[in-house]
Amino acid sequence: MILLTGANGHLGANLLRRLLADGAHVRVLLRPQSDNSTINGLKVEHAFGDLRDPASLLATSKGCTSIYHCAAQVSTVSRGEHDIFSNNVLGTRNLLRVALENGVQRVVVSGSLSATGHLPDRPTDETVPFNPFERHMPYSVSKSSVEHECLKAVADGLDVVTAVSCAILGPNDFKPSRMGQVLLEYAHRHRGAYVPGGFEFVAADDIVEGHLLAMKKGRTGQKYIFSTEFMTMDQLFDLFGEVTGQPNMRLRLPPMIMSGVAEIGDFIYRNFLPGRRQLLTPAAVRLLCMGRRADTSKAQRELGYRPGSIREAVRQAYDWFVARGMIERARPMAYGGSPGKTAGAGAKARPS
Repeated sequence: MILLTGANGHLGANLLRRLLADGAHVRVLLRPQSDNSTINGLKVEHAFGDLRDPASLLATSKGCTSIYHCAAQVSTVSRGEHDIFSNNVLGTRNLLRVALENGVQRVVVSGSLSATGHLPDRPTDETVPFNPFERHMPYSVSKSSVEHECLKAVADGLDVVTAVSCAILGPNDFKPSRMGQVLLEYAHRHRGAYVPGGFEFVAADDIVEGHLLAMKKGRTGQKYIFSTEFMTMDQLFDLFGEVTGQPNMRLRLPPMIMSGVAEIGDFIYRNFLPGRRQLLTPAAVRLLCMGRRADTSKAQRELGYRPGSIREAVRQAYDWFVARGMIERARPMAYGGSPGKTAGAGAKARPS
């Protein structure tokens, strides 16, 4: 029996479907108060509990031979630190402790590239330490602490491997993710601004494969970075245009101006729109301007990891949103050169 946390998230949803396709028996940890409709119709065992409640985890993990820990509170804003620490750090520690108590054979924990150090002159690999004295978002700090919890559990005798993810693009994006929301807004022709930075992106299929490889071949106590391709935002929006059939209506702003806009936006969202989601936060602008690159040679050398295609991942994401009625697919040009109905024309997002 495999235990999976975070089955409602972008990574967890794709990993769950791959495990089921491979014939695995999966138990998913669910919170009773969450929207768990993403797993409706799937042949999985439901277990209700909370990462902050060790007693519920002890019962949930009993009888499991392996665990994929994908659950995390993801955020690029500098607030909610207590909840982020409680869910990500303490929650991981609780899960690892009960895994050791229940004799779980191996745990693969999802990590984040933002919790790995950055070198401006070359791609980041697993050896670059996280510098706690730089300016970080709380999420990055929490994921760095998660890696320490993994190593402490290894010291206590638990077999733990960390699978580090970059920004995910692909289908089964129920919430949707930040990048999924950007794709939706692009398809709906919503205007916006961006900086000419870049980041490492990973296809959903690739990060899922990375987790499976980490479980099968990873060395105890090690972490492995999984990325598909570095892309500038110009390249990414060109790809969005190719896939959606829409022109790029976004405004390209210099980093200094975009940083100021993001800071103003952060103030407005924090004080006047607390329930709304800010896509381009100050932290996101900083990450994009860093243009950090990832070195996946360790995963390729030790695990046999082979990156796929970001173009295909974006296509899969777009097709998935179309299938759910969240995007209306662009139609071919009508006779005489008049365009047909375009993506976003009258399209409405359906609840998941």
